[in-house]
Amino acid sequence: MSTAEVLASVDIVALRLSPHSQRLEVLLHLREREPYKGQWALPGVVVNGRTVDNNLDAAAGRALAEKARVRPRHLEQVGTEGNAVRDPRGWTLSTYYLALLDPAVELELEGSQVAFFDLRSVLSNELSLPFDHRLLVERAHQRLEAKSVYSNLPFYLTPERFTVLDALAAVEACVGQAVNNTSLRKRLERMKSEGWVQDTGEKIQPRLGRPQQLYLHTPQGGGAFMFDRSLLAGG
Repeated sequence: MSTAEVLASVDIVALRLSPHSQRLEVLLHLREREPYKGQWALPGVVVNGRTVDNNLDAAAGRALAEKARVRPRHLEQVGTEGNAVRDPRGWTLSTYYLALLDPAVELELEGSQVAFFDLRSVLSNELSLPFDHRLLVERAHQRLEAKSVYSNLPFYLTPERFTVLDALAAVEACVGQAVNNTSLRKRLERMKSEGWVQDTGEKIQPRLGRPQQLYLHTPQGGGAFMFDRSLLAGG
């Protein structure tokens, strides 16, 4: 790359709630070219006048489609990082996105080119990422943690048909602490009144306890459903 050029890319921090551990996982792609060939990194694409994307959102969708063949339930731009040292090729800019995925999403690429990794292992640098991708993951996670207190973002991480306990697990994974069950039920009722959650009329019987009502998350248009109070104690 010429020293007069600036390489621009779009990178995706795609998260899901592990159906096994109930912890957040981040989707990584095995790099196929230098620099850092053979290392796990965030899925991303280069954007320039030769690419087909009409805007950054389209490039973000292309990154997930080409590198992982997945479609996000929710996608939002988090920020842009740029300097002369984050990439050995020279000056680069990365506009990075937060994507929230279905916990049951299946990875279709062969040869283990994409995989989910425990988010904590990335944030703690136990799993080292190239470029400044750990920083991008950290900032996207901070965005999710902050917005989960006031919005419906955790519901994009629940199963398609979910119970209150499923919703509770998703919220607690996002905010990193215990959440009051009653407060969460009030949020469900508020979202139901606005058409963002539907009661399926179905129930499942867990191994222990009473039957659990099944709900559907039915977002109305783009953006997030915002609440006027924090979900956490004292909010």
